[in-house]
Amino acid sequence: MKIRKLIVSQRSTLTHRKPLSNFQLESKQCLSSYTEEPELEGFCQFIDSLKNYEKSGVPKDAGTDSDDGFDLGRMKRLMTRLGNPLSNFKSVHIAGTKGKGSTAAYLSNILRSEGYSVGCYTSPHMLSIRERMSVGKMGKPVSSNALNCLFHSIKRSLNEAIVLENGCLSHFEVLTAVAFALFAQENVDIAIIEAGLGGARDATNVISSSELDASIITTIGEEHLAALGGSLESIAMAKAGIIKHGRPVILGGPFLPHIDRILRDRASSMFSPIVSASDAGVRTSIKGIGTFKGRPSQCCDLVIELDHGSQSSIELRDLNLSMLGTHQLQNAVTATCAALCLRNQ
Repeated sequence: MKIRKLIVSQRSTLTHRKPLSNFQLESKQCLSSYTEEPELEGFCQFIDSLKNYEKSGVPKDAGTDSDDGFDLGRMKRLMTRLGNPLSNFKSVHIAGTKGKGSTAAYLSNILRSEGYSVGCYTSPHMLSIRERMSVGKMGKPVSSNALNCLFHSIKRSLNEAIVLENGCLSHFEVLTAVAFALFAQENVDIAIIEAGLGGARDATNVISSSELDASIITTIGEEHLAALGGSLESIAMAKAGIIKHGRPVILGGPFLPHIDRILRDRASSMFSPIVSASDAGVRTSIKGIGTFKGRPSQCCDLVIELDHGSQSSIELRDLNLSMLGTHQLQNAVTATCAALCLRNQ
């Protein structure tokens, strides 16, 4: 897909479509399905019958690219059974310890503001499972009717897959497959996909290099140590697993020097161009806190000069961010670097 020039004007606002509370993907804050609309009762009962690692906890080393890691073969076989929906659109794949959801929201909104139909898949949800999947040019969660109709159209294939996999398909794997099928059905131009745990063995990591526009790694921190190998280095290796051959990777950061080297070595081995959101050519400042369009916001300046070419440079003055804090400004920088990368393609 050719992505036309992205223009973000001054005094623009990068907004988050979700509540401002904690949206860590691996957290266990998902509420039970009793809050769902009656129309989704059958769908929720179906997925609630599957193993849910968000609630029960992830086994040791499950997110590592090792013999103890999750079996990606299950997801690949499920994708084949559903007609390979990922082949119908391009994707941006996001991994990281913090900032995945915010970066996904920022980038989705940039693309939507330019008229693209965007699919966005994130986790967990707060009130409705529909929050995990937004589609179209408005960024609204998928409707109950659309999700229910899709579920019933693929339910037979899902049941067959569960039987063939000896009941091992998980709650997150099936939800991920449903999201990919939804984006294909809705003919989105591009999908922003948030990894669940780690990256290398995450269910979302069935995106091939031909289906990928770019990878993003936001931050590396010591969370879910047991599931990701027990060290900061093993966590970095797991998250670097989303880097695909020949496809650009945007590094958020800043990272510790040895972690930065792990990520860059992985990118080099995959012949993947690197765009760094912590590059010396990135300059930011928070000018003040106030309100914009009736919402709390921080007024920022953001200047990105990744090289001497205009296609990799942008200057945004008086940019209003509806999420507060220096970390959210860094997430905005990461999303903007990704937008510049997509523009260059």
